[in-house]
Amino acid sequence: MSLAFLGKPPYQDLVLGVNMDIHKLSAQKREILGRKVKTLRKEGLLPANLYGKKIKSESLQVKLTDFVPIYKEAGETGVISLTVSGKSKGKGEEVSVLVANLQKDPISDSPIHVDFRKVDLKEKITAAVPVEFTGEAPCEKTGIGTVVQYLDEVEVEALPTDLPEKFEVDVSVLTEVDQAIYLKDLKIDKAKVTLKDDIQKIIAKVEPPQKVEEEAPPAEEVPVEGEVAGAPSGEVPSEEATEAPVPASNEKQTPSEP
Repeated sequence: MSLAFLGKPPYQDLVLGVNMDIHKLSAQKREILGRKVKTLRKEGLLPANLYGKKIKSESLQVKLTDFVPIYKEAGETGVISLTVSGKSKGKGEEVSVLVANLQKDPISDSPIHVDFRKVDLKEKITAAVPVEFTGEAPCEKTGIGTVVQYLDEVEVEALPTDLPEKFEVDVSVLTEVDQAIYLKDLKIDKAKVTLKDDIQKIIAKVEPPQKVEEEAPPAEEVPVEGEVAGAPSGEVPSEEATEAPVPASNEKQTPSEP
C-alpha cells in the first residue's frame, strides 16, 4: 500500500532531507608510509589520503581528536573545508572534501585510516545518502506487523553543498500490513537533488509477523514380525543373525550374569 492512501498532511512531513553546514579541519602532509603509520596512531594522528579529479593522490595526517567530532556531524555527505599544510609554517592550501572511506579497527571501532575526496562546489556529484527511521510504528505497538527496512541508503545527484546529510523517514504513519514507504515518497528539493534510483523502490514495508512452526517429532517405526529394529526397511536379517547358537554339548548352560 502506498502512502498516497494516508492522505496529504502526513506525507508532507514524512521524509526529509537534512542538509549540513561546512566544517573545517586541518591536515598535514604525511611522509611516514606503509606499516610505519602505526607510530602515527600512537601519537594520536590519523593517516589519510586525499584524491580527486585533476589532482595527484596525496598522503596526509590529521589529529584524531579533531576528526572524530567532525565526522560524527558531517558523515560522508557533509562538506569539509580541509586546510593542508606542509612542514613550513606558511598558510596551507584549502580544499573542499567529502569523507569517501573510513576504516575502523574491528575490535576498538576507532578510526585507523580515512580517504578524503576533493570536490568542486560548483559541480554536481553522485553520493549515497543514509536513511534513518524516526518515530514509532503503530503496527509494531499492536503486534500486527513488523517494519522492515529495504534500503539503508539512497543514491542522489547534487552539488556537494546541496547533499542531504540523511533522509529521515517517519514510520509513525505505518499502521497496516503491506503498507510501504517508497522512494517517490521522499520529500526533496527537486531543483537541487535528483534521485538516481528507481522511485518505485521500497524504503520500508510492514511485514506480517513470522509464525514459528513447531516440528512434530518423527513417528517411531514398529518393526515388522521377523524384522530387527534398526534394520533397513525391506531387509530381514538371516536366521543366523537372529537365532541364538545351539550349544555344542548337552551340558547345562549357565546364563551369564547381566
